[in-house]
Amino acid sequence: MNIAKIRNILGVLMLLCSTTLSASTLPSLLSSLEDKTLCSDFTLTVTDDQSQPMTYSGTLTMHGRQFLLSMWAIESAFDGQTLYMYSEDSEELTLSTPTEEELLQTNPFLYAKALVPVCQVDEKPLSGKGQTLITLTPNDLSAGIARFVLKVETATLLPLSVELRETTGRTTSLRLTNPAYITDPQSFTIEKPDAFLNDLR
Repeated sequence: MNIAKIRNILGVLMLLCSTTLSASTLPSLLSSLEDKTLCSDFTLTVTDDQSQPMTYSGTLTMHGRQFLLSMWAIESAFDGQTLYMYSEDSEELTLSTPTEEELLQTNPFLYAKALVPVCQVDEKPLSGKGQTLITLTPNDLSAGIARFVLKVETATLLPLSVELRETTGRTTSLRLTNPAYITDPQSFTIEKPDAFLNDLR
């Protein structure tokens, strides 16, 4: 699997992990998440009308602009400046400096700031479950997103599941398993001394 395809999947995944609730609660929520580290296992399922569903599993850790992702034989990390991508199959470590556009596609906080002003937001408590269902519907469908549906644990603001529906008919669903905010210090870099280094910075 090439780096471009991994980057695209990473972008979709990070976009899906956005904990956007509504335009009114977003500023305080983002401020809180800047100081916390979210960690979770996940299952990602992609379906469309033309092919069989594809399902992937992995682990995700996020803190502010930083993230660490492990999926298949691929590890990805962003420390705030450098994007690290390691392929176990090729034993290659690629370093790059992402553009603001790439960060907007991959970072949930930057994405949320851009998304909320151009969406209609509907927030619905799920009776008896302590959960809230949030639906974001873009006013302009030119970006290709038809609907963004997020389920969160109301008391903790932890994301539980997400569904992204595109105007093309493709649906990407993310289910988080035992998500938690952790306090242990995390490293958002990847060090592979024996790997082939591809430095694109």
